[in-house]
Amino acid sequence: MTNHSATATDVRPPAGLTLPGRPTARRRPTRAWRVAGYAALVLAAAALLLPFYWMVVSSLKTNNDVFTIPIKWLPDPVVWRNYADIWQRSDMTTWLGNTLLLSVAVTTLQVLTGSFAAYGFARVRFPGRDVLFLAYVGTIAVPWQSYMIPQFVLMSKLHLSNTLWSIVAIQAFGAFGVFLMKQFYETIPEELSESARVDGLTEFGIYRRIMLPLSRPALASLALITFVTTWNDYLGPLIYLRSPELRTIQLGLNTFVSQYNAEYALIMTGSVLSVLPVAVIFLLGQRYFVEGIATTGLKG
Repeated sequence: MTNHSATATDVRPPAGLTLPGRPTARRRPTRAWRVAGYAALVLAAAALLLPFYWMVVSSLKTNNDVFTIPIKWLPDPVVWRNYADIWQRSDMTTWLGNTLLLSVAVTTLQVLTGSFAAYGFARVRFPGRDVLFLAYVGTIAVPWQSYMIPQFVLMSKLHLSNTLWSIVAIQAFGAFGVFLMKQFYETIPEELSESARVDGLTEFGIYRRIMLPLSRPALASLALITFVTTWNDYLGPLIYLRSPELRTIQLGLNTFVSQYNAEYALIMTGSVLSVLPVAVIFLLGQRYFVEGIATTGLKG
């Protein structure tokens, strides 16, 4: 007599099919695939860092050794005097000072204005809010060259041309900062704001005491992006800053290259000095930058 009884564990689904409700096993990557992935990442990182390494090494060489063939990947001898010579032969102090002043001022204003406007779009309800936000964010797609001339005329009539205030005025507000902060604010539960309103806290108090402390990663991301953009800006200072004492590091290096176009080692030294502050700031705020970019746009 044949036993036709079967338990649930004896049931086998046909090939290629899975029973509903039963989780499927996921294949974990093998050790070889992980090693290959890490090796590919290391090679990609090395390829990205190679130009910066060559720039730093070239700043420690003599002029004749910069473009030798085959390439000397280690300076021999090490010429530390290049970093002293460039300070003596250029106005590096003024260039770095002007660039730092503009970068700090523009970054501070963009963080304040962007976060405050984003709070209004994310938490305050008023007629036409969504249409106004879409129109404002849509300005990101408009190239600056299309309104560069009218903007210059406006700055000239306001007597801000050929002053550092012109750069601060045209870059103190940005649609990208508003968009970034609004997307992050929407990840913060609305219940926190409602509870604060019940307790009698004003909208400004909610923004200052609740939203800003919770949005540090997004604020750090916005600050880092704005600082790097302002530090590396060339076209804006070229148009508005005509006096030598107002030159930024980018304008200063351009004039230095035109005067000492054969001093390759000094040119590389100036390039290192222009990149170093940005690299240090990025390394210090890397954790907040990654966290802010990763969480922006996620709702829940």
